[in-house]
Amino acid sequence: MTQIQSLQTDKRDLARTRIVTQTQGDLQPGQALLKISRLALTTNNITYAAFGDTPHLRYWNYFPTDEAGWGHMPAWGFAEIVETTVEGLEVGERFYGYWPIATHLVVEPVRVTERGFYDGAAHRLDLVSAYNQYQRNRTDAAYRPENEDYQMLLRPLFITSFMLADYLEDNGFFGAKRIVVSSASSKTAFGTVFCLEGRDDVELIGLTSGSNKAYVESLGCYHKAVTYDELESLDPSVPTLYVDFSGNGELRQRIHNHFKGTLVHDCYAGSAHSQDHISDQNLDLAGPQPQAYFAPNQIRKRNADWGPAEVTRRFNAAQLSFIDRVRNPAAPWLELQVHQGLESGPALVDTLVNGRINPSDGHVLILD
Repeated sequence: MTQIQSLQTDKRDLARTRIVTQTQGDLQPGQALLKISRLALTTNNITYAAFGDTPHLRYWNYFPTDEAGWGHMPAWGFAEIVETTVEGLEVGERFYGYWPIATHLVVEPVRVTERGFYDGAAHRLDLVSAYNQYQRNRTDAAYRPENEDYQMLLRPLFITSFMLADYLEDNGFFGAKRIVVSSASSKTAFGTVFCLEGRDDVELIGLTSGSNKAYVESLGCYHKAVTYDELESLDPSVPTLYVDFSGNGELRQRIHNHFKGTLVHDCYAGSAHSQDHISDQNLDLAGPQPQAYFAPNQIRKRNADWGPAEVTRRFNAAQLSFIDRVRNPAAPWLELQVHQGLESGPALVDTLVNGRINPSDGHVLILD
């Protein structure tokens, strides 16, 4: 018998959580039990929860609970097999993947290979397969033991960044000469800009709050940092592409009004400032309407264009370069903040939900 503790979130009030204990009996054939070691918690996890019931995302469905009003907020991290009935998996093997905020998870591994496995549990079969994949550390070409905290903090965000930068390049930036990025201090935003550094054909503008402007400037990857209050100071005659990581409807309205006639594309990539999906905002916008960006779509395209092995090779190289830059001891972009034990989870979730975080902080939950 194994006691499994999990942190559950009130779907109607994301800052409200509870810790629940359940007893796991003997495994059934085809199951494996993994002990979750460490997890990364960022505003990305809050996005998972905020859009958990959105039909094409359904993030709450990956780790269902016994009560409809409560859900398991997903997080990325590492876990080790402590018991298995599945051929090809051994006790002690370590995996990177998508987990509930909990001490353990029972999975039903299928498609077991040297790379890892997919959870074939019935409730996950019609969900996005990228979130069902668990990768063995020993066969992950980009895995470095000393980078674990950075990998789990940055990889799930950086895959969005890497493929978004590729998507924009693949479309010739829709004819833009300037890219305006909101929530410029967010990891996904500056990860995207990191991938576009060095280009001289587009100007990279970081939109941010007054309190975060100095941090955005210190990153050095944006050509210019502009506060939200300063938006209208930008020359409206330059063909502009808006990449939105904020989800702020009022800001979007200002963007469309200011760049009326020169806004070439509105790319909706995240929702750091809002828990309302873009489809629920009912905005009357001039110019191009917001287009939601979804990384798996660009991954599928590049798998067809380049082949999966080449996509993985390019991403791994970019990820390692990004982590090296983020953890550069001379001028780090990120400072690790370590939280010990599941009992520290509720306060951390509350902090993230209510936006009381320093953009330079990376929060890690240790469950060992």
